[in-house]
Amino acid sequence: MERRNEYDVTNQVNTTDPSSVNTEVNRIFLELYPNASSHALNRSFRDLARLHKGEYPGYRACDTGYHNLQHSLDVTLAMARLMDGYERSHHDHRTEALGAKLFRFGVVTALFHDIGYLRKVNDMRHKNGAEYTLKHVTRGAKFLEEYISRLGMAELAPIASQIIHFTGYERPIQKIHVPNLTFRLLGNMLGTADIIAQMSDRCYLEKCRDRLYPEFVEGGLAARDDADHRAGVMFKSAEDLVSKTPKFYKTATVRLNDHLGSAYGYADKHFGGQNLYLDEITKNIDYAVEVAEQHDLSLLRRTLPHPSEDGVEGLKQVV
Repeated sequence: MERRNEYDVTNQVNTTDPSSVNTEVNRIFLELYPNASSHALNRSFRDLARLHKGEYPGYRACDTGYHNLQHSLDVTLAMARLMDGYERSHHDHRTEALGAKLFRFGVVTALFHDIGYLRKVNDMRHKNGAEYTLKHVTRGAKFLEEYISRLGMAELAPIASQIIHFTGYERPIQKIHVPNLTFRLLGNMLGTADIIAQMSDRCYLEKCRDRLYPEFVEGGLAARDDADHRAGVMFKSAEDLVSKTPKFYKTATVRLNDHLGSAYGYADKHFGGQNLYLDEITKNIDYAVEVAEQHDLSLLRRTLPHPSEDGVEGLKQVV
């Protein structure tokens, strides 16, 4: 069967539907830790869906088209798979198994890694969450530190506010302070999940053209028009963004290997030897090269999915 636009790299998990991703993450979690409780995971998925729909106290609904609910769910699924691959790998004297508590911690940080794009209800200064592009990680760190304390993991809250920075560029990875190698490993996996999940999305290139470029305009990274000469502008058009995607992937590959410890390799363990994320990324990059050579964005024809409208209701069925 051809991969569906709203599904993950296995074509089995609907990444627009919180209940679908929640169920798969629970399956992975309980296979690893049969006697553990998934209550905190279920609550976190529910709260993420409520936040994005504008049903969480103090926050407006998500209004960023690219960094949306599907993106957060896709990254969380990738994070769970990387942690699963790690847990199923051989551990030497320098590394230890994560265990259920740190697995939960990894899932929660992934779920809320981009929560800094959401505006608070009293925010009258910004018209769109994309205006927070350059500081969304720091904003998310503040939310995550408070939220994870309410989940009963208060001792991990300060670490959560550091781990989230592995997904951004506000702080060099080597300058992110974590207590030990295990938490650096979790940070590496989180930063890796953020990259491989979005770049393996079947509609990645369409999303760059139709959703990421407008976000970059609001965030000051892309030009509104030919007369826009703001400092920091890196892309002059949507076509420019898509054409630079292969170059971006080369830079991302350096980040994945040199800064994030080649953590993507744990996906091989999860999938039994094949890395479906890298396979799908290669397809996207090859097609981006073709689009750039032909200077024809109309070659990008896939219909973009939207997050499930009944995501919160569906989550009520997750045990």
